[in-house]
Amino acid sequence: MHVELRNCLGHFATGVTVVTCTAGGEPHGATVNSFTAVSLDPPLVLVALALRSKACRYLDGVPFTVNVLRRQQDDLARHFAGHPTAGSVEWVPDTERLAGALAYLSCTPWRSYDGGDHVLFLGEVTEFEYFGGEPLVFFRGAFRPLGQAFEAGLDELPWLGSLDSPDAGWLPAPRADHTELRSRT
Repeated sequence: MHVELRNCLGHFATGVTVVTCTAGGEPHGATVNSFTAVSLDPPLVLVALALRSKACRYLDGVPFTVNVLRRQQDDLARHFAGHPTAGSVEWVPDTERLAGALAYLSCTPWRSYDGGDHVLFLGEVTEFEYFGGEPLVFFRGAFRPLGQAFEAGLDELPWLGSLDSPDAGWLPAPRADHTELRSRT
C-alpha cells in the first residue's frame, strides 16, 4: 500500500525547496517538497520533514530558511536529498541561505506537530525575497519543466497562479460574448 500511495501522491506536482538551518555553528539542509503557505496574518509556512532525517533533529526549535530552487538547481536538490554532488554548495555569506535560489523565506519557529512518520514545522516568516526565473518542479518521481504555459511569459498569461483562472477548471468556460462571466461580477 505504501508504494502505491506514494505513486498516487507523486501525481501532485510540487515545487522543490531546500530547508536550511544552522546547527553546531554549521549550515545544514534537506530537500523538501512538502512545503506550503499556511497564513498571511501572521505570516506562516509549513514544512514536513521525515522523522528519520538528520534535518528533522536540527530544525527542532531553531530558525530556518526555505530556499525555493530554480529549474537549473536540480543538483542542489539531489545533494540535500542525500546524493552529494561533486560541486560545492554556495551559501550566501553569514546566512543559512543558498546562493542563487529563486526565492527564500527566513522563519522563526512557531510550532511543531506530530505528522505520523514526519514532523510538521510551522515557521513565522520574518524575511523573504523572490527573483525572476523558472522553478524546479517535481512530478511522478522526476524533475520536470513547467511547460508551454510558463514559457509564454507572465505578461501573456494574466491568470497564471490564480485559482480564478478560466483555464484552471474552477469556473465554467466563458462564452464568446463573456455574458456569463459578467453576470457573476
